[in-house]
Amino acid sequence: MNKDFKLKGHLAMLGANTTWGMMAPIAKIVMTAGVISPLLLTNFRIIGAALLFWTASIFTKYEHVPLRDLLRMAGAGMLGIVFNQGSYITGIGFTSPGEASIITTTMPIWVMLLAAVILKEPITWKKAGGIALGASGALLLVFGGAQSAMKGDNPMLGDLLVLTAQLSYALYLTFYKNFIKKYSVFTLMKWMFTFASIVILPISIKEWNSTDWSAVSHTEIAGIAYVVVIATFLAYILTMIGQKNLRPTLVGMYNYVQPIIASLIGVYLGLDRFTPVKVVAVALIFSGVYLVTISKAAKHHTEAAS
Repeated sequence: MNKDFKLKGHLAMLGANTTWGMMAPIAKIVMTAGVISPLLLTNFRIIGAALLFWTASIFTKYEHVPLRDLLRMAGAGMLGIVFNQGSYITGIGFTSPGEASIITTTMPIWVMLLAAVILKEPITWKKAGGIALGASGALLLVFGGAQSAMKGDNPMLGDLLVLTAQLSYALYLTFYKNFIKKYSVFTLMKWMFTFASIVILPISIKEWNSTDWSAVSHTEIAGIAYVVVIATFLAYILTMIGQKNLRPTLVGMYNYVQPIIASLIGVYLGLDRFTPVKVVAVALIFSGVYLVTISKAAKHHTEAAS
C-alpha cells in the first residue's frame, strides 16, 4: 500500500476523533439549558447530516445502488448512526462527560474482539498490548483531570447508553469493513442517514411539537450547528476515509484521542492544567496506536490491500 494512502487514513481518523472529543462538552452545554432534549439533538444531528450529504451528492458522480445494497446500507445506518448516535447523545444527557469518556475507552477492545470472531483478524501481542497502552493513557487523562461541574441525573442509565453506543459502532466497523469500499463516501452516507432519519423522526414528533423554539439561545444554536456540521457531516466523511484505508481495530484505536481533546479543552478554558501525568498519558495513547499499526495483523492488511 502507498505510504501516503495509509497516512491519509491516520489523519482522517485523527480529525474525526478530534471533532468527537469536542462534541461531548458542547452537546452537554446545549442540553443543560433544558430546551433541547437529547432526542431532539439526535434528530438535528441525523436529519441535518442527511440533508447535507444529499446536497453534497448533487456535485458528485451518481452511483446506482441495487435494492440488496440499499438494505445493507439500512442496517449500517441502524448500527453506525441510530444506535450509536442516539444512545451516545441520550447517554450524555443522563451522565457526565467525564464518565462518558471513560466508557468510550472500551470501544477499541470490542472492535478487536469482534474483528477476531467475524473477520478472523488475529489478536497479536502487539495489538493487545497497544490497546492496553491506549486504554491506560485514556484512563489516566480521564481520572487525572479536574472534576467536571456537569453532573448526570441518572449516571447508571447514561453509562449503559454510552456503552451501547460503543458496542453498536464496533459492530458497524466490523460488519461493514469490506462493504463500504464499494461506494463513495457521499453515496453511502446519504443513504445511511436517510434510513436513520426515517427511523428517528416518527418517534420524535412529540418532541418537535412540545419544544419552546423561542427559548433557544444563540449559544445553543451554535452548539447544534457544531454537532451537525462538524461532529457529524465532516466527521463521518473523515471516518469513511479512515475505514477505507485502515483495518477496524486501528480505526477503533483512535477513540483514545477523544480524552486528549477533552483535556486540552479543559486547559484552554482554565479548568485544567498540563501535568507530567498528562504527558505520560498522551505518550501511552500514541505508543498504543503505533503498536497496533506495526502488529502482524496490520502487515497482513497492508499486503492484502496493495
